Amino acid sequence: MCGIVGYVGCREATPILVNALKKLEYRGYDSAGIAVFNGENIVVRKVKGALRALVEDVTKEVVRTSDSMTDDECDAREAELVPLMAKEVPGYLGIGHTRWATHGEPSDVNAHPHINESGTIAVVHNGIIENYAKLKAWLQEQGIVFRSQTDTEVVAHLINYFYEEDGDIFNAVLNALHRLEGSYALGVVCRDFPDRIIAARKESPLIVGLGEGENFIASDVPAVLEHTREVYFLDQKQIAVLYADHVDLYDEDGNKVVKEASHVDWDLSAAQKNGYAHFMLKEIHEQPKALHDTLQNHLVFEKGKAVDIKFDEISGSDYWKTARRVVITACGTAYHAGVVGKYAFEKFARLPVVVDVASEFRYRNPILNKDDVFIVISQSGETADTLAALRLAKEAGVHVIAITNCVGSTVSREADDVIYTLAGPEIAVASTKAYTTQLECLYLLALQSAKVRGLIDESSLQKSLEELCAIPDKLEEILSHQDAVQKFTSKTFNKQKVFFIGRQFDSATSLECALKLKEVSYMHSEAFAAGELKHGPIALVDPDTLVVAIATDRAMYEKLASNIEEVKSRKCATLVITQSTGDEFAKAADEIIRIPPCDDSFASLLSVVPAQLFAYYCAVLRGNNPDKPRNLAKSVTVE
Repeated sequence: MCGIVGYVGCREATPILVNALKKLEYRGYDSAGIAVFNGENIVVRKVKGALRALVEDVTKEVVRTSDSMTDDECDAREAELVPLMAKEVPGYLGIGHTRWATHGEPSDVNAHPHINESGTIAVVHNGIIENYAKLKAWLQEQGIVFRSQTDTEVVAHLINYFYEEDGDIFNAVLNALHRLEGSYALGVVCRDFPDRIIAARKESPLIVGLGEGENFIASDVPAVLEHTREVYFLDQKQIAVLYADHVDLYDEDGNKVVKEASHVDWDLSAAQKNGYAHFMLKEIHEQPKALHDTLQNHLVFEKGKAVDIKFDEISGSDYWKTARRVVITACGTAYHAGVVGKYAFEKFARLPVVVDVASEFRYRNPILNKDDVFIVISQSGETADTLAALRLAKEAGVHVIAITNCVGSTVSREADDVIYTLAGPEIAVASTKAYTTQLECLYLLALQSAKVRGLIDESSLQKSLEELCAIPDKLEEILSHQDAVQKFTSKTFNKQKVFFIGRQFDSATSLECALKLKEVSYMHSEAFAAGELKHGPIALVDPDTLVVAIATDRAMYEKLASNIEEVKSRKCATLVITQSTGDEFAKAADEIIRIPPCDDSFASLLSVVPAQLFAYYCAVLRGNNPDKPRNLAKSVTVE
């Protein structure tokens, strides 16, 4: 959940480290710090709070010089100060970290990097050392005095213990790794070996960026994108030793390994705001392109028309012929995509589907059969609970398909087959374009399974593909009228409760709509199947409530209209998101937002977008930063 960076080369390390950490702010953090070798010693500077506080601590300059400064003006001021940090903390090798507290409260002392007692070894860490208490007690018996309450400080002292035995820092790290239980991505520097960074990973993500005369480590690609597009995605228990002119890779036993570098095609501008007030708004507007790119990658075209589905990453599809059940597991937004996927698979492929939250699935001794198809969904490909569920399925001999946005991620490497969404980097913590591209891939997978099982003819398949190909243009149309959503939000952003209701596909979509609103606006929001209103939820409806009805299923218009009239009689505010062009909802709806007509089965790709915009505008009007909601991180790589 935190961010790790590292640099070794011929340039001043401090500005590079801080700018790289800036690119990882979306992962969430409560403190920040750097450790840089200045030619004689390792200098550590770390503080509780935002990167801005670290910049101020090092430069002794104030970023926010007046209360009237906007966030963008503060960002510009901060960017001006970052180069000055090299004067205070010079050096050509260093590591940096943004911490999300797990062991020990957020504080200057608990912030990373952590050092050994003599200050000759510094460590940054993402993950959880599960046996840290046992190791700490043993180290204290050796006379080691601890400064913090973190599990990470154990790593620094443990490495130093083995380093004092033979004076070789690589062997010391290797010996320490063999005694660590849990998850880790590590960056280690040593005063006596000022030409190298040692990095290692188990469970937690870590990449190596390959430059010209310089090399990098980072938790995610955006941190190194302005410097290089050639990266190693470190495998499980793999170790990297970075020098300025080369990188050596090793397995967990210290044997050298050879690995092919991956090329990252992301445009640098994809990790920048490009004139939008926030990344979340930018990424909402990037959905037409993301959906178009994903379709282009997974469809076969003849004379400009989509005629078939192709998944180049998948070796075959015969397992669909014998499949008896589909199991989908994921977390958060990806889980909600899976719930929509359930309706798609059951409609098109006529397969029963179980959708499970990965954190529950892994602990309940689930029933798995060899003729199941197991689908995991993870934007980052590094979600800890989803990875654990994947491995459980693999142990049971079940065929696993992964849907992810990150090439080279752990999920993509460990699954039997992988389908990539082409959403590009998603910086805002609240997922938008990752969600809709996941939905799109689930629709394509459901249609492909229906074809393999002989349940859809060529004509019907091509009609469905044409419907999907039309979605990006229809999304553009919705986004061109976002001012209607903004206007409605200005009247309702202070409601105490917001309930989303729908039926069938719309009920599934409502789950994601409610999550998006609570994530960024901190408003109480829930989703209910509309037919369940009378079974309890309607007791909560009052004048302080907004009810949003997702109504894209034509067969359900009359029933949804009845539900809306029921809640309207309790004097709440009402909004309807629908593809209806009639007046079915005119009587009870305070506002109707109409999406372009489409096949009911695919309307979830459209109806969620007005709700994303509503969540965004609520957050802004309530004074929140939608890109960095409190207490949340982009990638949950620990339990």
